[in-house]
Amino acid sequence: MIHGDVLGERARISPEATALVELRTRRRFSYRELDARATACAHFLSEELSLGVGDRFSILSQNRVEFVDLLFGAAKSGSILVPLNTRLAERELEGILSDSGAGVLFFDAPHLQAALALAEKHPELVLVGFDGQRPGVSFDYAESLALNSGLLFHRVQLPPEHPQCLLYTSGTTGKPKGVIVPQRMLAWNGFATAAAWQLSEEDVSPIFTPLYHAGGLGAFLLPIFTVGGRIILHEAFDAGEVWDVIEKEKCTVVLGVPTIWNMLAEHPSFESADLSAVRWFISGGAPLPRHLIESYHQRGITLRQGYGMTEVGVNCFTMNDEEALRKQGSIGRPMLYLETRVVDEENNIRCAGEVGELCFRGPALSLGYWNQPEATAASRDEEGFFHSGDMVRVDEEGFFYIAGRAKDMFISGGVNVYPAEIENELLRHPDLEDAAVVGIPDPKWGELGVGFIVPRQGYDLSGDALSEFLSDRLAKFKIPRKWVFLKELPRTSYGKVIKAELRKVFEASLAGGNSEERDKS
Repeated sequence: MIHGDVLGERARISPEATALVELRTRRRFSYRELDARATACAHFLSEELSLGVGDRFSILSQNRVEFVDLLFGAAKSGSILVPLNTRLAERELEGILSDSGAGVLFFDAPHLQAALALAEKHPELVLVGFDGQRPGVSFDYAESLALNSGLLFHRVQLPPEHPQCLLYTSGTTGKPKGVIVPQRMLAWNGFATAAAWQLSEEDVSPIFTPLYHAGGLGAFLLPIFTVGGRIILHEAFDAGEVWDVIEKEKCTVVLGVPTIWNMLAEHPSFESADLSAVRWFISGGAPLPRHLIESYHQRGITLRQGYGMTEVGVNCFTMNDEEALRKQGSIGRPMLYLETRVVDEENNIRCAGEVGELCFRGPALSLGYWNQPEATAASRDEEGFFHSGDMVRVDEEGFFYIAGRAKDMFISGGVNVYPAEIENELLRHPDLEDAAVVGIPDPKWGELGVGFIVPRQGYDLSGDALSEFLSDRLAKFKIPRKWVFLKELPRTSYGKVIKAELRKVFEASLAGGNSEERDKS
């Protein structure tokens, strides 16, 4: 029976292979050692913390091996892991704890004060610290793990649909929703990704994106463990450290978000690091500017565009190196056994080349949203297809291209305008660091585009110059009429632009007279 204990399965097959290197402590763990930790963790969860099947517990921490313990401890014991975004405010964290009903909170030293504050609001909350015993903390994890090591524990037999995690969405457009991730979904992601991306036990992948995010857990951790490769675990992102690790650990496949790939390209080591072991890099979380694809190609590395959703997988598309270069801007073809549809507002299937909403069906789908049956029902149609909210088009060869979020689309003069199309063209400008486009109400045209621009350091840009740059690339009605220049764009921890914040920025710029305008008529 398929289940989410991918680590336990791999430990049976290649117990002495190196599974994980924790850079924080310089410790190296074999699959046997890592599985023994997860088994001791499961015993601790069940016997000492009295977490039964279906009970929830949370973790508030930077990346560390304990995160892996808890992920697979949950798979073995039947309790449910609720990772918390370390960038959230206390009130936001409290909301997730209340919604999930988590009764235990694991945390690291940097988040001690946040943990204590949450315990004040939730007196029943049990605190488990990773970095020593503190006042107000019930358990020291290292001591508890040692006490539970070597004790007999058999994995609880659970159906494939049993939840292993609740992964709360970033909440860029509203209250975060807890995506219910069953054991079947995690196991399937490992198998499908390993097959479609052609991973093997020789692959080595660093993880510097946060493990509280679906991409941190699912993009390479589970697939690499499925095939018996090696993970290099960073505590957090540091460009110099990443290049050093890629070289010294002979990393082969690497995931990042566009912001990270840009920071890595600007680091001095970009030109000098030994990348002879690298097979390819892949970007996710947000649209990938083509100039980054070209920059890495000049360095001899293929940078692929990926796509994933917390609700679907998390890896949804695949392409090879030749396709990544030939089809720049594409996210590839759908994963194995992942059905896709592109539909209009009436759920009619769109033809090749037409923009519509991307829908999914298959074993990669989540169970829906925790405590939100109406939202779960609304996300699926009568045939069981999950409606992503992402607008795409498909070319004649079956390659998909993102046009933007359905909620981001605006209608100008009766014509649909997709911001991602404009953003992709803007990011070709050599003097531009970052860009986003949103629609705003307009009495004449219904809505008009506003371009939010981050110039490269030392470069001076104007709205007129950018409009001229776009004039031979896009239809006139698509070119933003107003421009706002910023030092940086507001983004989530995984790289998505928070467009609700940009609308607030625009309103403030109007009050301060800081926007530029051009004639659209």
